[in-house]
Amino acid sequence: MVSGDIAFNRVLASAALVAVMLFIPHHARADAFSSCVASKWPAARSAGVTRATFDAATRDLRPDPDTVRLSNHQSEFVKPIWEYLDTAVSEKRVREGRAAYAKYRDTLSAISARYKVDPEVIVAIWGMETSYGSHMGDHNAVRAAATLACNGSRRSSFWTDQFAAALKIAQDGHVPLDQMNSSWGAAMGHTQFIPTSWQAYAADFDGDGKRDIWRSIPDAFASTANYLAKSGWNYQETWGYEVVVPRNFDHRKADSKQKRTLAQWEALGIKRAGGASWPRPSDQAYLLYPAGANGPAFLMLHNFDVIKRYNNADAYALGVGHLADRIIGGGDFNQSWPKDEKPLTRAQVKEVQSLLTRRGFSTGGIDGSVGPMTRDAIRAYQSSGGKVPDGYASTQLLQDLQRR
Repeated sequence: MVSGDIAFNRVLASAALVAVMLFIPHHARADAFSSCVASKWPAARSAGVTRATFDAATRDLRPDPDTVRLSNHQSEFVKPIWEYLDTAVSEKRVREGRAAYAKYRDTLSAISARYKVDPEVIVAIWGMETSYGSHMGDHNAVRAAATLACNGSRRSSFWTDQFAAALKIAQDGHVPLDQMNSSWGAAMGHTQFIPTSWQAYAADFDGDGKRDIWRSIPDAFASTANYLAKSGWNYQETWGYEVVVPRNFDHRKADSKQKRTLAQWEALGIKRAGGASWPRPSDQAYLLYPAGANGPAFLMLHNFDVIKRYNNADAYALGVGHLADRIIGGGDFNQSWPKDEKPLTRAQVKEVQSLLTRRGFSTGGIDGSVGPMTRDAIRAYQSSGGKVPDGYASTQLLQDLQRR
């Protein structure tokens, strides 16, 4: 549940921290961390944490070095999308997802009826986040959040909130502090909630008085369903469709701000891949080229953006949607990915943004992440030069910018 901007800011903060740590003696680093953690007491108290809980949790607390190291990596913003999907929607994950869907069918049906969220999507998120509970993380949420709150990041206040929330969760008895397993980024349980998201959305579906997303699969499923429902999930409306775009199509229409009904897209020549008809032609969608006009095209519906509330990456949302379809019997994509294209590094994306900005095409900042404003700037630049305006940051685009 972390955006690309957050991930990139972590990279900068972590790099700075590592550089500083090389020149600071160990005892001084420990003292600085302890002082920083102690300074979080007012925030913890405001969150309802008692002094006894705070002292017990922080007395011997030390920074988590793996959290610093791993904060440099988040695969959905580094790998090319086809490599990411090869892992995210592998045949093994599909097979295990179908088995899990069958095993928990009754529980999923009850949760789906209560929250009005499609059950295969819940299972797909479980698979994407922790491989169906097999990799829930071997870090501790309190320690991870404290490390990130005290690493010099400008997002220290965000991580301080996560630290305080994690302490309150343990204090309230939902899970013992030493069993609050998480990822390096303090994402917890079967479906990886950060502590403040747990407070907002976690549910007690099994009725034991605890919202236990670590040890209760019904609670984890219901919490995920509640998160999606409160994020605006449209029940029984899919996430999107793979489509075939006609030759000579105006690729400037591939823009998340340009929504049309499926029937209107069809009138423009766009067909469903495989030739099937639209189940609901009045549904609104926008056109997306995740790998540029040389790769597969998709019409994305409202639920695609709801999935992105869980993790704000197109690759992640596409992975969840496709895995959900596969779990209930759907097939693989019809079109091939442009696997011969070499993806840009983050440094190269920054160069693209810098060159575009220099030419008057605003990217909204130079951060190494391809967001909506960068895609808009690329489209505008491509249109000005008579190129296919697909908004895709490619090696060819960078070379063209470097030449001009």
